[in-house]
Amino acid sequence: MKDSKTAKTLSYILIAVLLVLYVMPLLFVINISFKSFSDYLLDPIGLVKSIQWDNYKEAWLKGNFSNYFINSLLYTGVATVLTLIVSLFGAFPVARNYVKWSGLIYLFFLMSQFLPNPMVAQFKLMLTMKQELGFVGYDTKLGYILLKTGGTGIVFMMFVGYIKGISREMDEAAGMDGAGYMRYLFQIIMPLMKPVIATGVILTAISIWNDFVGPVMYLPSPENYPITFGLKEFRGQYGNNWPMLACGIMIVSTPLIILYTFIQKYIVDGALAGAVKA
Repeated sequence: MKDSKTAKTLSYILIAVLLVLYVMPLLFVINISFKSFSDYLLDPIGLVKSIQWDNYKEAWLKGNFSNYFINSLLYTGVATVLTLIVSLFGAFPVARNYVKWSGLIYLFFLMSQFLPNPMVAQFKLMLTMKQELGFVGYDTKLGYILLKTGGTGIVFMMFVGYIKGISREMDEAAGMDGAGYMRYLFQIIMPLMKPVIATGVILTAISIWNDFVGPVMYLPSPENYPITFGLKEFRGQYGNNWPMLACGIMIVSTPLIILYTFIQKYIVDGALAGAVKA
């Protein structure tokens, strides 16, 4: 591919624009989070001169983020693991055509990505489960985890595309060696799917961790609030104190930044492989 000087210049301009759009707001929030309230009032956009580490401790304690953090960790961790397991068990037989109408099933999942959010139906389902069972459904941690586990469409399709690229001869060899279905999936197929699994983890975790509308509709009790809803409550109390509010924003976003840092080397490979092989 020819690399012209004009194309290279445009590339640098686009990268600079993206940096301004995505990185500068993050740096701006980090800078504010370390300022004292008086320093912020004197110079809102200037660089911090005296770092106030205690801002984070104060925001954590006053915002009751410990309870919200544990709830979000529970929702995100359990629902992400369940989503990956359900997607793997659904994607493998569909990718291999081991079930009837595999193409139709895949088409159904593909169509579901373009349909409106079924929030009204989900709300009715959660209420019914609460009325009939009591321990699961509306305003319960278990009900919310199961609801979030249901959103497996995009991960399922990525898994199907990736598994199609794995040789079918391995299935026959594993069968001849006496490997069971579960052992084959977890000990042989899953290790080969690390890139696409990493992509599935980050996409699912981001959608659950950052979800705000879901908790508003399904989790009205304060003891069940996730961290995004906790940030909304925190903003109501400290909306004028921007250093404290910036600390709250960083507390909410830091776990996903750390997660992305650890698995980012797999993410691009997994997304490209899943897209190309689908």
